[in-house]
Amino acid sequence: MIEQVKPESVGMSEDRLRRVDAWMEQHVERQRLAGVSVLIERRGRVAYFGARGCRSVESGQPIGADTIFRIYSMTKPITSVAAMMLYEEGRFQLDDPIAKFLPEFSEMKVWAGGTLENPQLEPARSLITVRQLLTHTSGLTYEFMMNSPVDALYRQHKIRFPGRTGTLAEVTQRLATLPLLFHPGTRWNYGFSTDVLGRLVEVVSGQPLDRFFAERIFQPLGMVDTGFHVPEEKVERFAALYTAASGGMPPVLGAEPTQVPPDPPCGLKLVDPAAGRFAKPARILSGGGGLTSTIGDYLRFCRMLRNKGELDGVRLLGRKTVEFMTVNHLNGSLADMGQARFNNAHAGAGLGFGLGFAVVLDPAKTQTIGSVGEYFWTGMANTQFWIDPSEDLIVIQMAQHTPSVLVPLRRELRTLVYQALVD
Repeated sequence: MIEQVKPESVGMSEDRLRRVDAWMEQHVERQRLAGVSVLIERRGRVAYFGARGCRSVESGQPIGADTIFRIYSMTKPITSVAAMMLYEEGRFQLDDPIAKFLPEFSEMKVWAGGTLENPQLEPARSLITVRQLLTHTSGLTYEFMMNSPVDALYRQHKIRFPGRTGTLAEVTQRLATLPLLFHPGTRWNYGFSTDVLGRLVEVVSGQPLDRFFAERIFQPLGMVDTGFHVPEEKVERFAALYTAASGGMPPVLGAEPTQVPPDPPCGLKLVDPAAGRFAKPARILSGGGGLTSTIGDYLRFCRMLRNKGELDGVRLLGRKTVEFMTVNHLNGSLADMGQARFNNAHAGAGLGFGLGFAVVLDPAKTQTIGSVGEYFWTGMANTQFWIDPSEDLIVIQMAQHTPSVLVPLRRELRTLVYQALVD
């Protein structure tokens, strides 16, 4: 049960927030989404919670406040918080090379040309640091990017997190045998950095990642429905995962700027039922994308961040640590670091990256309404959260439709939330 207050009591318009209802209904009625839920909190009070559609089209069970979702890359901020908790304990410095703890990364090579059969490699000019894992400047990439020979090598060597075989340690070791996309620290590129960071948390803490999360984060924060798999007794609350029935898959980073984007496709195709992969214990604990959670649980995590590391008398991080994590740590913006068209933003302009989150530097350059200092992240199945300190605002949206670029919820919802601020 999510306790709500009258929106006007926290400077929001109840009438204008009804536009969020209409927006959700439109996506569900047109079969762009099976179901969707949105929570908006301002000044520590929930001003809006709404849900439309079903957690499973096949069963017709409605989405609710207790529905469990695959949050995929919204796992990354949790892993980043875990790492920074260890940093606060003095277990490492951010500029420590990860090879100090993961020796398989001691002699990395960088792709310099050639072919998959005959690659040209050169020694990395520097070792990957903990900071570079946190900021995605390590030189690692993802196997699904489809834009470099390095991600082709990942596919060839079956580098996946979570994967079906091996352990987190074994897959991390295999990853370390493959070349980097670029020299560490020279560019920004989304990839397996946070999965490697999760392995670092295991080695430094001496605990498996699921146990560290449970004992040090989930239990203290009261996140009772968050974990690497959904137990049998909770599967009935787990949402199924869908994609477009047409099967049309745009490029991962979105349409080319010379193209008129197509309307989101209608019709749904089941990808993973509630009783599918996440209903079984995870073989590989993916700190980059392995968790499931509810909108209420993730709200507790966001409240801890908004409160500068503390919730209900439990402190996970110090105030200065959270402030440090949520400022830009790049040499400029994502655009300056060479990342094209990331996350539905305008060529990465106006966005920086902190220690686990994207950070808004200039809303005008992102061409998306918001505030300087807002920090956020998203998930592959169309989940998202953002925290806007200047407006004292937390927004969380959950759906289960992949890939997220098929239905552009991220920018649409920002418009609907900010137009409802009236104070």
